[in-house]
Amino acid sequence: MSGLNILYIEDDARAASRVQELALQTGDTVTWAATGNAGLMRAGTECFDVIILDRMLPDLDGLTILSRLRESGVGTPVLMLSALGRTSDRAEGLDAGADDYLAKPFEAEELLARLRALHRRASGRTHSAVILYGAFECHVKARTAFRNNRHLSLSPKEFDLFRYFMENGGEVLTREMLLRDVWKMDFDPQTNVVDVNIGRLRRKLEEGFDRPALETIWGSGYRLLDGQ
Repeated sequence: MSGLNILYIEDDARAASRVQELALQTGDTVTWAATGNAGLMRAGTECFDVIILDRMLPDLDGLTILSRLRESGVGTPVLMLSALGRTSDRAEGLDAGADDYLAKPFEAEELLARLRALHRRASGRTHSAVILYGAFECHVKARTAFRNNRHLSLSPKEFDLFRYFMENGGEVLTREMLLRDVWKMDFDPQTNVVDVNIGRLRRKLEEGFDRPALETIWGSGYRLLDGQ
């Protein structure tokens, strides 16, 4: 997805410039607000698809801005950025109303991928009865999965995982995103539950086919390929 209208509330000019430069390549537009008050005013008076919000700002902290936005009825998806990356910090940001939380330092590519995923979910695309991506089909209500019209027998959790990959086809999904959105955990349980289920799902998606379905991005996460 391209063409997002993004508000970036960040006091670091170099970070803002880096994201703006990459956004130009993907067809997105980034409006930069250098202070919390400026960002709060723009978010309340202009229409944006998504908001990037730095947690630590010189005038207003990100949690305060987020709280004021939600209290005023602004429901724009918010991705919070912070050098505070502990589980408790992420939980605090999400509980305050953030839709996603990314610790610094971050890769601009991952940031924009997460924004596209947030926008898709907010736009209602995930509520489609059938989600199509490449050779794959996900029938949401029937909870059935297909590859090249061949039925894939998935367990309930495997289907939930498959559906999440389909909703974010081609995007890199981190372990934190999978734990939060599939397992509904705002913390890392320090187990290999994600890796085990990814392995099981990969075998079922790829068995009998020549091309891979799930790609491991070392150090980042996993990505669903189109399977064609």
